[in-house]
Amino acid sequence: MPKVKGDPGAGVETPSGKDAAYENFPVGSWLLPAALRPHIATFYAFARAIDDIADSPDLAAKEKVRRLDGFERALFGKGDKDLAYQTAYRMRDSLTETGVKSDHCIDLITAFKQDATKLRYRDWDDLMGYCLLSAAPVGRYLLDLHGGSADGYGHSDALCMALQVINHLQDCQEDYLSLDRVYLPEDWMAAAGIDVKDLDQTLAKDRTSPALRQVLDRCLGATGTLLADAKGLPDGLKSRRLAMESAAILEIAFQLVRRLRERDPLGPERVQLTKGEYIWCCAKGALRVWI
Repeated sequence: MPKVKGDPGAGVETPSGKDAAYENFPVGSWLLPAALRPHIATFYAFARAIDDIADSPDLAAKEKVRRLDGFERALFGKGDKDLAYQTAYRMRDSLTETGVKSDHCIDLITAFKQDATKLRYRDWDDLMGYCLLSAAPVGRYLLDLHGGSADGYGHSDALCMALQVINHLQDCQEDYLSLDRVYLPEDWMAAAGIDVKDLDQTLAKDRTSPALRQVLDRCLGATGTLLADAKGLPDGLKSRRLAMESAAILEIAFQLVRRLRERDPLGPERVQLTKGEYIWCCAKGALRVWI
């Protein structure tokens, strides 16, 4: 019989303090079926725990990978039960109850292992390959949980990958200064005649240089292309409630792209929507599907 050891989360998780309120999109909002919200909360807690490990500035890459390997073993129920990985065991129980496959969770673990060891992306396709593992699984999980889509995963992947890039642009300076991690495509930076040092606030004098602005706008243009593809997502979803939520998220994404074009990610405050703008986007998107 497998042994049980350890304390829940002790010595493994590295909570960042970020929660659902930090995200650009609603997490398990009232728009979604009440019976599914606990499972969504479990999935979010799992994703947040492994993301926080990958983003910890205090852990070496090898240690991050070791802990993420532990999450993977716990997800598959391998070895003795270690309560330090209780978040993974809860996720495993949720997957068993809902019948959703574990692939989405494994893809997230793979992505965050990559975050621990890969600090640069050579081009847009290289970045999209990462986003396919780090962002697309979130949408795929939600689709599977809510009965799927007549159009498959494509539109959902586009939306989630767009949201991931938006997050990268919002936090591009912090990621560089705290983790030496840069998601901006290297070839686009080289074409603009800059390198990662342009992300240093002190060198940039608290503002984005014209050349870096060019790279950011190029990323926003490519993100706009993803969002144009994602616009078809609500129409194909089998769950009307998920369609309402996805339409709300689309409104948020379009507004964030506009905001990032207008404001400076290297400025003193994180570029994000106000609470009123966020609520308006949610209401506008949901109402569009409802009508």
